[in-house]
Amino acid sequence: MRTVSLGSTGRQVPNIIAGMMRIAGKSDDEIRALYTAAREAGIDFFDHADLYGFNHPGGGRHLCEERFAGALKLSPSEREQIVLQTKTGIVADEWHYDSSYEHIVASAEESLRALDTDYLDILLLHRPDALVEPTEVARAFDHLESSGKVRAFGVSNHTPRQIDLLKSAVTQPLVANQVQLSITHSTIVAQGLSSNMTGEADSITHDGGGVVDYARVNGITLQAWSPFQKGFQDGVFLGSDDYPQLNAELDRLAAKYGVAPIAIAVAWITRHPADIQVVLGTTTPGRLTDAATGSDIPLTRPEWYSLIQAAGHNVP
Repeated sequence: MRTVSLGSTGRQVPNIIAGMMRIAGKSDDEIRALYTAAREAGIDFFDHADLYGFNHPGGGRHLCEERFAGALKLSPSEREQIVLQTKTGIVADEWHYDSSYEHIVASAEESLRALDTDYLDILLLHRPDALVEPTEVARAFDHLESSGKVRAFGVSNHTPRQIDLLKSAVTQPLVANQVQLSITHSTIVAQGLSSNMTGEADSITHDGGGVVDYARVNGITLQAWSPFQKGFQDGVFLGSDDYPQLNAELDRLAAKYGVAPIAIAVAWITRHPADIQVVLGTTTPGRLTDAATGSDIPLTRPEWYSLIQAAGHNVP
């Protein structure tokens, strides 16, 4: 398992993350099997959010965090071996975003109790809040850091300018930005490929300067969620009739490297020099193991470009 530096901290973390969004309905044994498969694959980084589990029958906020802790019952020494990351800011009741001091602090303390831990390794703001007050975020981060409850901070789905706004008050390094990225949902990587070509969609740089370039310049680790989704909520591209050329290329490269096609889809992301982490949302241990083998597959430049072209992007 290849490791990457977590933001500007210098801390080495695996470039594959096990996402815990879908464990609410799993049994303790199934959660333990998923955790064991992750650890055996070299993954010691687990991603949560206060929101995960809210829509599960009989569930609510922090349910997946509670299920994780209840199933694993980690000893203090094992807790020290893993990275626990969670997110806050989305409120399901009368759906809205809340990045106030009170909400951030209360949610983080609820996550600590749900996860049965004394500290969170990383806390991310889940979505940009149009009503954000950077001084409120800064006050919350300062309190959580000084009290030893959170060790590092970041964001999710934020644009460069939104990060700059937070940095106008927040003094801690923002170490991560979790964003949607797959071969087919790849605008943040593809933008600029057709630079200076009028009429080409990939000639346009979005999000106020380019999320990937901004992260590389500013020492922020990108974390790719939904790495196999066609679009936002359109299902996966693996085996999809919507992408015959892409799947043929995935199959060809999978045969070459002796792995499953899902590993090549992961390798396309991890090959990027931005050192992007891939968040796997699967709850199937075998699928997690297959995907994790893409951690350090050395795709060549022609292979990487063949995949993005097969996904429909212009490479002039």
